[in-house]
Amino acid sequence: MQISDLPYPDPGVPDARSGPRFLLWLGRGQLGGQLKSLAWGMLHFGGVAGLPYAVGLGVDAVVDREPNRLLLVGGLLVLIGVAISVGDAMLHRTAVTNWITAAARVQQLLARKTAELGSALTRRVAAGEVVAVSTGDVEKIGWFVEAVSRFLAAVFAVALVCVGLVFYAPELGVVVAVGVPLIALASLPLLPRATRRADVQREKAGRATELAADTVAGLRVLRGIGGEELFLGRYREASQEVRRAAVRSARMWALISAIQVVLPGLLLITVVWYGASLALDGRIAVGELVAAFSAVATLLYPLRHFEEIAMAYSFSRPSAKRAARVLSLTRTDPAERPAQAGTVEEPAAGGDLYDPRTGLLAPAGRFTAVVCGDPDLAGRLAERLGGHAMEDRDGGDRGGEEQGAGGTDRDAKDGPSVLLGGVALDDLELDTARRLVLVQDKDPVLLSGTLRELLDVPASGAVESGAALAAAQCADVLDALLQSAPDGVEDPMDARITERGRSLSGGQRQRLALARSLVTDPEVLVLDEPTSAVDSHTEARIADGIAALRGGRTTVVLASSPLLLDRADRVVLIDGGTVAAVGTHRELLHREPLYRAVVTRETDEEQRLAGLGLTELEEALTEIEESA
Repeated sequence: MQISDLPYPDPGVPDARSGPRFLLWLGRGQLGGQLKSLAWGMLHFGGVAGLPYAVGLGVDAVVDREPNRLLLVGGLLVLIGVAISVGDAMLHRTAVTNWITAAARVQQLLARKTAELGSALTRRVAAGEVVAVSTGDVEKIGWFVEAVSRFLAAVFAVALVCVGLVFYAPELGVVVAVGVPLIALASLPLLPRATRRADVQREKAGRATELAADTVAGLRVLRGIGGEELFLGRYREASQEVRRAAVRSARMWALISAIQVVLPGLLLITVVWYGASLALDGRIAVGELVAAFSAVATLLYPLRHFEEIAMAYSFSRPSAKRAARVLSLTRTDPAERPAQAGTVEEPAAGGDLYDPRTGLLAPAGRFTAVVCGDPDLAGRLAERLGGHAMEDRDGGDRGGEEQGAGGTDRDAKDGPSVLLGGVALDDLELDTARRLVLVQDKDPVLLSGTLRELLDVPASGAVESGAALAAAQCADVLDALLQSAPDGVEDPMDARITERGRSLSGGQRQRLALARSLVTDPEVLVLDEPTSAVDSHTEARIADGIAALRGGRTTVVLASSPLLLDRADRVVLIDGGTVAAVGTHRELLHREPLYRAVVTRETDEEQRLAGLGLTELEEALTEIEESA
């Protein structure tokens, strides 16, 4: 794989059982690139290792006054120089290619996993951690993949120098052959501590990134409540913790670097002192002494790659662990998925949507409204209706009342998934399930770009963008986009939307997201509080627009607004995680006190008074007057 060939047609299925296994999987996936890099590295380091012996031969030729041999040595030095130069250039080229392609593979895997999990991803993993994995961690992983081939080439060079010295100058060669492994292993006891400090630094950096992402996402709210300074102080404290952790980690790596300088220096002094005494005694030639000195000095270069591979692994291991954690997430627990998952035929059009866990039934082609007393329960139910697993961030089950709301689907082993036309959504191919059922959560995201690009989504083609914008009551949004557009833009469809639609109000963003969902025109559309940020007059018109545009299509709206509920064909009340009542909005208002309390926001005292007879009501009012 070359850089020009990116992105990968298929990045593959990663081994995400652990960080080291993920790194090993990446290495196997780039075996060809690693072998190329290793070959060029061996050429480069082989030239570096052969340079001291050529120098020694040249010195011996001068001492022996043999010009022909000196000429041959000169030619050998030229060849070695060419090998070092060409090998170094190609080693750098292939190593960087390995780094970029590995990073690109990881980013493609993360992007694919994000598309697979959708909004459920941030329910399991903090948004800041996802950002850290897709940016800094990707670079650390690529660094290790790049460094492996250079390290192996450096090992080859060290072995070549030591073995060569043993044969070229046995008495000095034995000293070098014993000393070099000791130098290479001297830092080994310090690596666990350095790794732990690096892990702490990365963990604190991830927390700081998460805090920064959450602060930026909620900046408008923070400004409204005057909480900017509070969160700025928290981020300042978190960044200082990262700085202190980085300094502690740097001190350990500085100690390791010092050892890699001091010990080779001591070996060099030993070789010079011992070699000089041997030369004075006539036991070795001057050329052999020069060759031994040059060889030890040359070893400083390949030995630095021993330190680099240790640093690269120490920094990449926690990064790979975090990446593997994200990549190991699945829509449902694989152990609970049936063997035929992914091979089930697509359900026939016009099937009912049914949730066996809660008993919720949304008849085909009808506008069904769902009322839940707990807003969080409604959000989890919406995700469940879309076939998304509902784990918490720690991967555990949601307990208590939350578990009754649909919980973790098959992850909690609490029943089958939602059925569409009698077919479980979890058994369908992901693309098929997403095409059939679309879920819009209560806080939809708008990507930057033009309005035309925003509405350019996979769709049935039955709903035009103009009709969707009209149903979502986006006329004022179009005017606002056109006013903020630069001169020359006359069509609001060509006006640009800023990142996440930050230049728009919450209601405007919500209506544009609703228009995008309506354009898609899925078999089943699930909307979670689609009008929570708009005024009542606009909400009533949106309710009429949804009912008209989605006629004959299955629509499920989770809301507690009477304006929306009154437009629905049927209303379902969810209490305690199961269906408590079904009817029209007006019917439930009269016969279900709990429904009335949720929709009208009645207090406990108002509910008690509403249930009293006339005589009991008069007595209660008398008690209230006397107590007052």
